[in-house]
Amino acid sequence: MKFSVLALFAVCCSWSIVSAHAEEGYPSHPVRIIVPFAAGGPTDIVARLIAKGLSENLKQNFYVENLPGAGGNLGTATAAKTAPDGYTLAVVASSFVVNPSLYARIPYDAEKDFAPISMVGDGPNILIANPSVPIKTANDFVELIKAHPDQYTFASAGVGTTTHLSGELMKLSLGLRMTHVPFSGSGPAIQSLIGGHTPIAFTTIPPAMAMITEGKIRPIAVLARSRAAALPDVPTMAEAGFPGQEGNNFQGLLAPMGTPRSIIEKLNEQVAAIVKTPESAKRFEMLGLDVVANKPEEFQAQIRAEIEKWGKVVKAADLKIE
Repeated sequence: MKFSVLALFAVCCSWSIVSAHAEEGYPSHPVRIIVPFAAGGPTDIVARLIAKGLSENLKQNFYVENLPGAGGNLGTATAAKTAPDGYTLAVVASSFVVNPSLYARIPYDAEKDFAPISMVGDGPNILIANPSVPIKTANDFVELIKAHPDQYTFASAGVGTTTHLSGELMKLSLGLRMTHVPFSGSGPAIQSLIGGHTPIAFTTIPPAMAMITEGKIRPIAVLARSRAAALPDVPTMAEAGFPGQEGNNFQGLLAPMGTPRSIIEKLNEQVAAIVKTPESAKRFEMLGLDVVANKPEEFQAQIRAEIEKWGKVVKAADLKIE
């Protein structure tokens, strides 16, 4: 019996030593970064920028694999079920914190199945209007909708997107009554706004910038805690006296839960160095994103807070995707 206990102890010690050496030598072979969306979108672009930087800095191949489907749930679930050894990572967007309440069932637990590494970038939604609508400020907007309940529609990039939920959040918290008109992306939503079919819209900044510059659409407010660098003259909703209206589109890096802490910290440090370069900052700006590169604990806290926040909005709006 004594021999068996000693043998088991020796095996455990050996395994710990091997594991420690494996972590110290990380990465020793190629690392897969899953993107749960199609190639070419903001999440894919951010993932490839990170993969390029990690490959160069850590002298190992980090490669992107696109696994789109089910609003991001397919690729995210695949990442959740992989070994927690640092050789499969995932770059996710804000749908990661919306889907747990939006979908009737998802094949992973957003909080329990993942170890956050860093929110690498974050970009605000904005409230915009057709110039024919008699509003120029957030106060004008609120007064108009309250004076004409159910008479105005607002466009978004689609049901369950943060652009849609930004409108629902305002309806819920400010007591507004307006009708949502979903589109298959921000582009079609903005075109409907320009045509006057939907007088108001919520969108991300990049697809709207050209039309804002040309005066074809009017920016009313930025849905963030601070003004956007791309629209420095446009105030936030909070500045107008309506706090708590933040609606964002983040890009974050995750690993499966159980991934060694040393690997999480190593990747966090590397990613921060990569995204804070002038070249990366310029790419992020083109995507309408501000560089964040926060710590794992900060990202975890934001994930929890936003799951709760958007869950309340989804429930109030009675939204559900089977």
